Amino acid sequence: MSIKIIGAGFPRTGTTTLKRSLEILYCDRVYHMKELLVNPVQLKYWKELSETGTTQWDELYNGFDGTVDFPGYPWYKEHMKRYPDAKVILTVRDFDAWYKSVDSTVYRAGPQTPGEKIKMMFKLVTTPRIRKVVACIKFFKKTFFVGEMGGQFENKEHAKMVWEKHIESVKVHVPNDKLLVYDVLDGWAPLCKFLGVEEPAEPLPHLNKKENFKEMLPKLMKGQMV
Repeated sequence: MSIKIIGAGFPRTGTTTLKRSLEILYCDRVYHMKELLVNPVQLKYWKELSETGTTQWDELYNGFDGTVDFPGYPWYKEHMKRYPDAKVILTVRDFDAWYKSVDSTVYRAGPQTPGEKIKMMFKLVTTPRIRKVVACIKFFKKTFFVGEMGGQFENKEHAKMVWEKHIESVKVHVPNDKLLVYDVLDGWAPLCKFLGVEEPAEPLPHLNKKENFKEMLPKLMKGQMV
């Protein structure tokens, strides 16, 4: 299958909602960070892409015709080169709300207390799958918080500068007729107009809110898609 939609938005910008919406409207299956956590053996493709600028695309995206969120978004330009007919969606939201969401979820993903760290060490020793999933999470944190954010995510003004620079960079690199800058709070209308499809009767599926993140992550680490 060929990728029809490339997501260029940061994590926590409504990407899970976009994933499900695209699967309702336009795509058969959309790749998302959840897919990597459930199938951590695919990390090799993403590492190859980060190191070389390309990868075994057909193997990576077997059965998928869209990609949003991490791990795809940092390499949206490479995706555009591979899939020149694809449309690009840049998800955005209020910066302060986004920063708070990231800070309370993915930035603090993983064991925080001494007790939680001991439990995780035991799991790492005894469970090969957990080691692979943790490697995926480390890849994300290194790429996003160290690479994208320059190790300064806790500096909110710096994070905002990176946020704004990314948005402007996408607008520069993606032709206007192939780009939608999209806030999921705007509902179906702009998304359906961009895709050239009719609006569904059902409401837009707002998913993966921060309040269920802690419940969701352990299930993904066990290989359960949520």
